[in-house]
Amino acid sequence: MALAFRKATVKPSSIPNPSLVTSITSLLETLNPQSPDCEPLKNLSPHLTPSLVIQVIKNVKNPHHALYFFNWASNPEPNHNNYSHTFSCYAAITDVLLSHSLFSTAHSLLRHYNKLSDFLISKFINALGDRGDIRGAIHWFHKAKTFARGSYVFSCNAILGVLVKANRVNLAKAIYDQVVAEAVVKPDVFTYTTMIRGFCKMGMVENARKVFDEMRCEPNAITFNTMIHGLCKNGDMEGAKKVFNRLVGSNSCKPDVVTFSTLIDGYSKKGEFQEALNCLKEMLEQGCRPNVVTYNALIEGLSLKGNVDEAKRMMTRMRLNGLKDNVATNTSILKGFCIVGKSDEAIKHMKEMVSRGMNPDVKAYSVIVNEYCKIRKPKEAVLLLKEMVARGIKPSVSSFNAVFRVLVAEWKLDEVVLLLKQMPQMGCTPKFLSYSIVICGLCKVKGRMQQVEELVGDMLQNGHNSDATMYNCILEGYCEHGDEEMALKTVYDIIDKNFVINKDIFYAFVKELCAKGRVKEVETVFEEMYKKCPVSDINAYRLVLCQLCGKDEATEER
Repeated sequence: MALAFRKATVKPSSIPNPSLVTSITSLLETLNPQSPDCEPLKNLSPHLTPSLVIQVIKNVKNPHHALYFFNWASNPEPNHNNYSHTFSCYAAITDVLLSHSLFSTAHSLLRHYNKLSDFLISKFINALGDRGDIRGAIHWFHKAKTFARGSYVFSCNAILGVLVKANRVNLAKAIYDQVVAEAVVKPDVFTYTTMIRGFCKMGMVENARKVFDEMRCEPNAITFNTMIHGLCKNGDMEGAKKVFNRLVGSNSCKPDVVTFSTLIDGYSKKGEFQEALNCLKEMLEQGCRPNVVTYNALIEGLSLKGNVDEAKRMMTRMRLNGLKDNVATNTSILKGFCIVGKSDEAIKHMKEMVSRGMNPDVKAYSVIVNEYCKIRKPKEAVLLLKEMVARGIKPSVSSFNAVFRVLVAEWKLDEVVLLLKQMPQMGCTPKFLSYSIVICGLCKVKGRMQQVEELVGDMLQNGHNSDATMYNCILEGYCEHGDEEMALKTVYDIIDKNFVINKDIFYAFVKELCAKGRVKEVETVFEEMYKKCPVSDINAYRLVLCQLCGKDEATEER
């Protein structure tokens, strides 16, 4: 191993010799970091540079080996070149330790070398945020405020970023407002941009606009693009255009492909295609080349408005400009065909995508599955779901639900039950709506209540509870089936849940029990329902009781 060190010399540049890095890494992996032998490392002393140390730290798999090497290199023997760690070395070892959740170790290391700083504390905050430990991240932010004594902008930006990422924007706003009010830290462009992104993310566009307008430094391209995106997403194209015009007049940055594509997408989604095309023209005039995202925005907008021919022409223009259409491009075309009722064209286009070597994704498949359901071709839809699974694509729950609806509508109940049970094997877990569609469909047919009970059991086992609609369907099913005992049990379940029984189904229930001579039980049910359920028109239910049971005295108003 020592021979390897002698042969591997350091290059004059700051880039470390790869063979030397590999040799050191291999050596470290043979050492016990708890009681290592320093002797093999002594040959390294003349070769130590900050870039070498950083690269070794990043390459070593065991963080304890990295820490041992770092500590040794901080005071190597001999040290003829007077090597010492740079700030970047401390940042590198901190990154490695935090990536392995060794927070206490990293903290102790930085305290030992007296290198704890605002920038390095921000790394703790980000690492804790990545773990979802918001409380821990906030704790370190307050530690930075105490430690850094007025210079904690990195920690401030880190905690705001963590909170925005976690959708805790109101908490981020509270911290931001406090920082601004205290005027100890001067917010920079990253501070403002993070808050703008957070507000836009949550649809709080006016808050974002306020931060943007009150910036005390020049916005950068990311700030402008973030604000424009938020306004476009909110449908405020006039506001987006104003921000764009300010960007055009800026001395620090200019509109880029992201800026123009965002505006074009905003105009397209609002159906303002002339404005979108004008924006595309301006983009070209400024020497900014459109990319696939730019054209996809136009093609999607045209397709969703049913202008499929124009969308296809735009795709041709895109190809002529040297850009290759992707799955998203073609999915928009598929949607366009479906919107204008050209199912055959959509299916044909899907097959062409596959024949061209394109791999349709779950969104593309879902469009065609839904279209097959719309034109009442559930068999083809099911085959497409199976094709997706064979290609390694997990179908969406909404696609299964669309197939369930059409199978129930066509009374293909054995097929719908089988498909529901096959869902987990096809990579998709049934949701409550999936069970509801199938169960309520079965309840409408005599002889299916045993299957209903089995599916309700499966549903409850999977963590889904019945709602008022499903309970009413089940009650109706038992009434149609003539099972008054289960009907009565279901009614009490509904009452216990404080749900309301549908009036028509209540009529069927009362009729069923009265026909069996169980008038007294019907009266008791009504009394319980009267006390517990939030029925808006109780008199209508009382009238049903009077008509079917002929017991006016039992239903007098109280």
